[in-house]
Amino acid sequence: MKEFTDTNYWALILGGSSGLGLATAKKLAQHGMNICIVYRAPRMLEEAIQKEFETIMQEGVQFKAFNSDAFNPQKRETLIQDLKTVLGTQQKIRVMVHSVAKGNLKPMVSKGEPELKHDDFTLTIQAMGISLYDWTKSIFEADLFAPDARIISFTSEGNSKAWRSYAAVSAAKVTLEAISRNMALEFAPYGIKVNCLQAGVTDTASLRMIPGSEQIIKHTLKRNPNKRLTTPEDVANAVYLLTKDEAAWITGTVIPVDGGEHLV
Repeated sequence: MKEFTDTNYWALILGGSSGLGLATAKKLAQHGMNICIVYRAPRMLEEAIQKEFETIMQEGVQFKAFNSDAFNPQKRETLIQDLKTVLGTQQKIRVMVHSVAKGNLKPMVSKGEPELKHDDFTLTIQAMGISLYDWTKSIFEADLFAPDARIISFTSEGNSKAWRSYAAVSAAKVTLEAISRNMALEFAPYGIKVNCLQAGVTDTASLRMIPGSEQIIKHTLKRNPNKRLTTPEDVANAVYLLTKDEAAWITGTVIPVDGGEHLV
């Protein structure tokens, strides 16, 4: 059932050219939601990305993509103005999905490797944490949110566990969760619900960038009660559930989507 067909609803997905963001875009399009993706990719990857986008357009929904720097304030405001033109006066953003991965994976102490610096923390926390608020505020001020809007971001178990070389990303995830809780509180009077999904270990390009990712995968396959990794589609399914009318009373939460991985 395509329950979002003819609702004039859009999903804005920040970081939707791969991984969790792309899987979410495909899932929501299958249910009739119009899709706008903001992503950053080099020219060499464009052909493969466009093929993925074609599968979304085949669902018969409206589709718009911007290959732009989502973290640049001026470019963000330009994108918001472009979105206002695309949406017109009748269409609104039902869900904004924050699926960006930009940060530093450096150890704090090392022999020979580059070490984590103050600026590495600043860049990572801004990109993977504070940008959630920046985008929410810009869309809110542009009056582009639907009356019953959903904001969803992705966190990880690194929010409470220490992994080597993950300190900056871990700090960003904790920031993301704190901002989400406060947004859930302060934007509630405007009908906006805000939640984080804590995905289990998922074999994505972002995971492969973490030093020791092969060991993380092996450990997870033993640890997870279902003896498999989380897939991007698992997480996309959870996003979809949170966009439904029936999820209107869920806000300010961090929800594990990991097949019980966090239990062990």
